[in-house]
Amino acid sequence: MLRKIEFVALIVFLGLASRVFADQITLKNGDHLSGTIVKSDGKTLVLHTEFAGDVTVQFAAITQITSDKELHVTTSDKKTVVGPVTTRDGKIEVATRAGATVEVPSGNVVLIRNDAEQAAYDKTLHPGLSHGWNGGVNVGFSLARGNSETSNLALAVNAVHPTLNDKTTIYLSSIDTKNELATPSTVANLVTGGLRYDHDVNPRLFGFVGADFMSNALQDLDLRGVYGGGLGFHAIKSDSTVFDFLAGLNYTHETYSNGPQVTPVTVPPTFVSYGVTHRFLALTLGEELMHKAGKSNVITERLYFFPDMSNTGQYRGTFDLGTVTKISKWLGWQNQFTDIYVSNPPVSAKKNDLILTTGLNFSFTH
Repeated sequence: MLRKIEFVALIVFLGLASRVFADQITLKNGDHLSGTIVKSDGKTLVLHTEFAGDVTVQFAAITQITSDKELHVTTSDKKTVVGPVTTRDGKIEVATRAGATVEVPSGNVVLIRNDAEQAAYDKTLHPGLSHGWNGGVNVGFSLARGNSETSNLALAVNAVHPTLNDKTTIYLSSIDTKNELATPSTVANLVTGGLRYDHDVNPRLFGFVGADFMSNALQDLDLRGVYGGGLGFHAIKSDSTVFDFLAGLNYTHETYSNGPQVTPVTVPPTFVSYGVTHRFLALTLGEELMHKAGKSNVITERLYFFPDMSNTGQYRGTFDLGTVTKISKWLGWQNQFTDIYVSNPPVSAKKNDLILTTGLNFSFTH
């Protein structure tokens, strides 16, 4: 009988101890909740409970907070203090590791994180090169048989690696259209790719360097390489909208394959080549827009103008407008419109190419 009483007492003690050593919050209506404080954005607070899982409560409805573990408290002036938290007279008191107590008015608290949440956040600020990537893959395909033998395949990959003060972007796209009844069978073949690195100078100003490459069979363009850099300005930068202006210099090297044949003066001739090559300095002037329209739609737009500095009056321009409508977390429907303009194309080639693609978007995060 005595052992049974001791056993019951032990169970009661452990139950009370679990409550004593758990984080506690008290609401204005008198309710008490126990668990582990996960995070708060100053508007709501997430408390992980043993039986109900994560519970979200309005931060303004909380009158008392007591934590037995350290919390990371960030104030409106962007200072962070770490330590167990209690509340008193509308203020949050943080007992720091140095032994001092820091008082913060509840209205000045913008973030609260436990150690696990803070570690996860810190990792997003400084991810390794193999982590922190997000982006998407676009796929579009069409096929016709009967009176025509036509196929069209459009592929695009865009990957972004953002950190606290910089961003790396890699992109690659390909459009291939064939008509087997035509000669030659390839009607259009456009391949573009590039790499850009942005680094913030301050919250509004950033520097960028990059390289872009293009091959366009419609304009007899074998390869165009554009290497440059400059400065950008965040006219708008929020969670839903980013609108940037960019300006800089670039070096362009492009080769077209429709020029006159050239035979080197050697005995005997070793090879025959043909083509037209341009090398010049140009300005880079552009703007970029990203806007999240609601929870399911993302709109992107880019306009660039590249005036030739060595041949006044000659220039190149590109315009891209795209939309992605989310179907699920990883699947969406994408549309892309592209306009490519060259003021001095090779003979028999048109100055303007308009391209419209549509298909599926597969988003990824790593």
